[in-house]
Amino acid sequence: MARSDLLGRPSERSLIVADAGRVITGTAKGTRLMAPGIGTRPLGDRVKQALFAALEGDLADVGPTPFLDLYAGSGAAGVEALSRGSPLAVFVERDVGAARTIAENLRRTALSGGTVVRRDVLAWLRDPEAKPGSCFGAVFIDPPYDQHQALLDALAALGAAPSRWLADGAVVVAKHFWRYEPAERIGGLSLMRRRRFGETALSYYRHYTIMEADHR
Repeated sequence: MARSDLLGRPSERSLIVADAGRVITGTAKGTRLMAPGIGTRPLGDRVKQALFAALEGDLADVGPTPFLDLYAGSGAAGVEALSRGSPLAVFVERDVGAARTIAENLRRTALSGGTVVRRDVLAWLRDPEAKPGSCFGAVFIDPPYDQHQALLDALAALGAAPSRWLADGAVVVAKHFWRYEPAERIGGLSLMRRRRFGETALSYYRHYTIMEADHR
């Protein structure tokens, strides 16, 4: 879930809510999540269900894997991942209110393995001193829809070689306004599919080494 102060489209304004829904399944199933408040676009149940169904299929050979939630908002994606068995979820969110909300949602769900990083996403990804603690097998990126360049920059940082963020074969999912499609190839990230849900689209990328990606 991402937060935006610039909500120009009527269709986006209609999505502003102060509730982040419930955990869909797993050990915290049914727990209601807080949202940071006005100006928040929810990760709706339909999109979240589709996101995790696809991830579980794409990562079937790996199983639950460390999860990175960028522009985390309420942390709904990372919380869902922990509930489904991910051993670790890192939530990166600049807004102090949103970071507190993530901490509260982790408390409500009583899930372990969650770490909240209160920093600008791009600054964190580009910081050579930032220590991820683990290579991530799944990443969800959800910046405000009016920050399309931030989405592209985050994808570029993740796809850069050599990657200290991503496990080989990791899946990176970008949530964006459906008209603003990121490129099919970004560094070591190669597009697998796109799925549209009304105004929202999800673009799924697989991470390969640059050499592997060049042969695809």
